[in-house]
Amino acid sequence: MQGRRQFLGWLAAGAAASGLAACSNAEAKTYPVRFSDAEWKKRLTAEQYYILRQKGTEVPGSSPLLHEKRKGVFVCAADGNVLYSSATKYDSKTGWPSFWDVVPGSIGKSIDFETGYPRTEVHCIKCGGHLGHVFDDGPKPTGKRYCMNGDALVFSPT
Repeated sequence: MQGRRQFLGWLAAGAAASGLAACSNAEAKTYPVRFSDAEWKKRLTAEQYYILRQKGTEVPGSSPLLHEKRKGVFVCAADGNVLYSSATKYDSKTGWPSFWDVVPGSIGKSIDFETGYPRTEVHCIKCGGHLGHVFDDGPKPTGKRYCMNGDALVFSPT
């Protein structure tokens, strides 16, 4: 029993270290749109700052974008980078705006271990802002579910 506990402890420590390495690599990247922490706080609402700059998560079902059905695009709330088309939005029944595809070249990905298991974090390729996570349980044709925080996005109708 002791050996099993020790092994599980090592396993957990390794996962935590991997998570820290993944986070530090993503955070160390330099993005074209950069501001000081104080400037981000001025530019963003408190909720946007919490999500985009501190990797927070909004309360499920709280975003008005969850029910947005008009034609248009969803852009990064921090820098205006076009991320998703309304043509790829769908109701995933998760409580967050979800998309089955992204605008090519608009996002970056990294692995996080915030929940104790690996997830693929999605961030804006221009500012590095945290947007949400992508999962492999979405609809065809991609099979992806880009589960985004609505407060990290702004909708622009076309």
